[in-house]
Amino acid sequence: MSEERSAAMPTISEEPWDGADGVRLRAAMEAELAARYDIPDQETDKPTARDTDVFLVARDAEGNATGCGALRRLSEDTAEIKRMYVVPELRGTGVATGILRTLEDHASRLGYKALHLSTGVLQPDAIRFYEREGYARTEGYGPYVGHPLAMCFARQLVCD
Repeated sequence: MSEERSAAMPTISEEPWDGADGVRLRAAMEAELAARYDIPDQETDKPTARDTDVFLVARDAEGNATGCGALRRLSEDTAEIKRMYVVPELRGTGVATGILRTLEDHASRLGYKALHLSTGVLQPDAIRFYEREGYARTEGYGPYVGHPLAMCFARQLVCD
């Protein structure tokens, strides 16, 4: 029996960074991480509306915001996945995969050749997800170099 629960595929679309649902989802993500690590948010270089190329929100059939994700430029050909989050009750239903694939599509259209991301060592569910989705563990980058709680991943994009 698969661990994936069935759910209608969400609608995933670009939305404003400062939209109410995006703000709420990112706050929920930060609260969950603070509780999981028992420390306040440690990120010193938080993404903003100015430095994200795209911010996506997933919605269920009733229009409820169920997840989000963003892309931030690291270099001319590399972007970073930021703020990947799915509400806990819908994890394992395909929402995260939909967001990730949509972010990858946006990255390819924007000309990026690679994606990087960081998750945490106390997030085995996220680690399994990214490995399953074709991301390989890498050395830390930027603020994650030598960070004891960070686990970094990367994936090369197929360019047409």
